[in-house]
Amino acid sequence: MRDAAGNYLAVIKVVGVGGGGTNAVNRMVDAGVGGVEFIAVNTDAQALLMTDADVKIHIGSKATRGLGAGADPNVGQAAAQESRDELKEALKGADMIFVTAG
Repeated sequence: MRDAAGNYLAVIKVVGVGGGGTNAVNRMVDAGVGGVEFIAVNTDAQALLMTDADVKIHIGSKATRGLGAGADPNVGQAAAQESRDELKEALKGADMIFVTAG
């Protein structure tokens, strides 16, 4: 990506994972952080409806049936594996990726 003067601009993506990560992304959006693409990733379909992120990725629809992972890292891992292709596509083209979770 280049700016109006032709200078190269890094493509930066901030990914919020789960409830805590999505809350952090929402806070950054509300604070007016610019120049980045915000991505929310969650197993909880309802929680994704509440995020201000540019891109919303519901992972593990088969593994969790749209519900949360219950703070179980094994369920989260299975959900991410299930949605691997969608995650890879969303991150494509990024020069830097920041992941926030909690």
